[in-house]
Amino acid sequence: MKAGFLEKLVAKLDRVDPAVVQSIVDRLLKEKGFFVQVFEALREGVILLSADGLVNFTNAAACRFFGLDAEQSSGKRLGELIRGMDWQAMMEEDTVVSRDMEVFYPERRYLHFYLAPIHDRELRAGYVMIVNDVTSERAETEATIESERLGALTMLAAGVAHEIGNPLNSLGIHLQLLDRKIRKLEAGERQQLEGHLATARQEIQRLDLILKQFLQAIRPSNLRRAKVQVTQLCRDTLKLLEPELAERGIQVALDFSDDIPILDLDAVQIQQVFHNVLRNAAQAIRSDAGGCITVAMAHNDYELQVQISDNGSGIPPEQMGVLFEPYRTTKEGGTGLGLLIVRRIIREHGGEMEIESREGSGTRVSFYLPLAAKKARLLPEPETVIEITP
Repeated sequence: MKAGFLEKLVAKLDRVDPAVVQSIVDRLLKEKGFFVQVFEALREGVILLSADGLVNFTNAAACRFFGLDAEQSSGKRLGELIRGMDWQAMMEEDTVVSRDMEVFYPERRYLHFYLAPIHDRELRAGYVMIVNDVTSERAETEATIESERLGALTMLAAGVAHEIGNPLNSLGIHLQLLDRKIRKLEAGERQQLEGHLATARQEIQRLDLILKQFLQAIRPSNLRRAKVQVTQLCRDTLKLLEPELAERGIQVALDFSDDIPILDLDAVQIQQVFHNVLRNAAQAIRSDAGGCITVAMAHNDYELQVQISDNGSGIPPEQMGVLFEPYRTTKEGGTGLGLLIVRRIIREHGGEMEIESREGSGTRVSFYLPLAAKKARLLPEPETVIEITP
């Protein structure tokens, strides 16, 4: 209906035939029902607001995105329903606002919304908010960025191996020659030089370790699979770490199912996973805290689930998003490559890992390994469409 039609109708209502009024009301109801059905069919969220910022309508998609109830939302301010943003300030600008937002209830989503004023005869009649779910697009973008980053690091690894590896070998040889010379000196002169020599050797070993970890984190490896019992790998790793754990007063609790199956894995690499994660857990616990590490294993029909939990200091929220970036570490003297290596090994075995942490309460690292190696398979051929010509 044209703008101003209702105002004219109301002004002349006493002179209009009741049957005509009834037909107009029926038409209005039909048009409203049609538009409501259109809004409900949209995948985008739609929220209509009055000029005062009160919610007049929310479609099913908007209710799903924000965990709202359409009837209970009606008549409330948007800030009461979607907390954490200054909606009133956005509305006062009287311009189209286009922003990204992150919501955590009823599930974590990344959303993009448009908030635009609606005008009637140059007067602001209300607002419309259109919401798009961009969670999958954001995940694809992050995966692309990660792939490009790893590709660049892989190219860099070849140059690093040559440019640093060869000089390190040469330095090691020359230090051996210096050691032979120093041994021929008198005790007083030899003692000070031996200290400098030991420091130089330690630094070379540290550089060599960083280089090896870098190459191991980036470079794909050939898995040497064999039938292994994962629980035994975990116990063997704990035995290696026993002196360090005992020194720090850390207790270890094992929660294994009795029927953990034997898996076809690369035992050396999976043991490295346990070593890196368990050592990280131990280092997150203060030596005077009397901490505890819990290792739990269970399985279902298709995967083995391993959880390693500690009651240490936890990971700050600002660090959670960069855990797998090289050289990002909160530990003094750390390389920031340990978790990158762990995730690469798990993924090469066809599994996945996740990390949950709360600062001050501890961290839980979970990884999931398939019970059987994933093999290639042929996809079914598309069905042949037979066209029948009349």
